[in-house]
Amino acid sequence: MATPIARGFGEKFLLSIDNFYSHGIDWLFNEWWETAPADAIAKYEAAILDHPEHGPLARAAWLAPDFELAALADCAPGTLGHAYRTFMIDNNLVEHLAAGYRARHQALEQGGRIARMPPAIAYKVVRGFQTHDLHHVLTGYPATPFGELALQAFQLAQMDFPYAAMWIAVVTGHMALVDPLLIQPAMDAITDGWSRGRRARSLQFVAFEQRLHEPLDRLRSEYGLADGPGAVINPARARMPDLLAAAA
Repeated sequence: MATPIARGFGEKFLLSIDNFYSHGIDWLFNEWWETAPADAIAKYEAAILDHPEHGPLARAAWLAPDFELAALADCAPGTLGHAYRTFMIDNNLVEHLAAGYRARHQALEQGGRIARMPPAIAYKVVRGFQTHDLHHVLTGYPATPFGELALQAFQLAQMDFPYAAMWIAVVTGHMALVDPLLIQPAMDAITDGWSRGRRARSLQFVAFEQRLHEPLDRLRSEYGLADGPGAVINPARARMPDLLAAAA
């Protein structure tokens, strides 16, 4: 019989369902480990280690060295590196996000907050922050609320991972119980990301940092992403979910 959810964590989960901006999913993810059911942790760990592609890469635990966006200035138009640099600049994104999260992750480890997180999942967390924006570029999902949701569904389709699963759980909880205006745009994003993630070759842990000078279209074709994303867009103002309208 599955272990039930700890009721104290359940209250935190409800806080995220109420407002996933004020009680972010990144915090919810880190709060889960202290009371997470051991059988759930074991299943998530096995999903990575027993996978024929993910397992060896997780055991190798390769992390890309930090680099500056300026180093990509010589990437030719049409390459992954050029598209990545443009994406980061156009969206005013922090280029050292992964390095900052690694320091935060280490602080959580030292404080014992995530002591029960297995090494394979810890690697996925840090490596995932390194590759997150590269995956935006490869999949074509924009840096918007529904683009982020589509990308999380894509990631979950390729790997059982609690952070991505919590994204889907929190958003669907909010749309079901708080604001039904979220149902249609959220489900469009989730289903697009999920179906494309299931069809595509796995992007998880792949060292795309070593392929920045290659043509983006060729990489997308190689990984089954040439079809491009569906229309993952914000709804009309009259049907904009309250939480997204308030955050705009």
